[in-house]
Amino acid sequence: MRPKIITFICVIGYLSVVFTFPQVFSPQIKKLGVFVPAIYGILVAANFIACVGLWYFKQWGVQLYVISIFAKLLFYILSNQMGFGFYFNIILSFIFILILLRFYPKMNQNL
Repeated sequence: MRPKIITFICVIGYLSVVFTFPQVFSPQIKKLGVFVPAIYGILVAANFIACVGLWYFKQWGVQLYVISIFAKLLFYILSNQMGFGFYFNIILSFIFILILLRFYPKMNQNL
């Protein structure tokens, strides 16, 4: 059985994907370079796949979530997009990571 806090994190993650996916096609992202929208789209897709793994209470979901958060952090730093939303997202993500690591040993190791 999945804990309620993991369900909450998944719902927040799904909502985040719904609201960040349209940014892949935004002029601000296209302005940054030719391949930048594709890279950003891969990061958003990785976040979605990680949420699916978390929903099914799999360890690979936590691993992919941590990798996607750090990749997105690196993307924002390299593209110099560090506003209030950046810092809020990072703080919230690290809180989620700490919660997920607490439940990590109880999660299923199989695919």
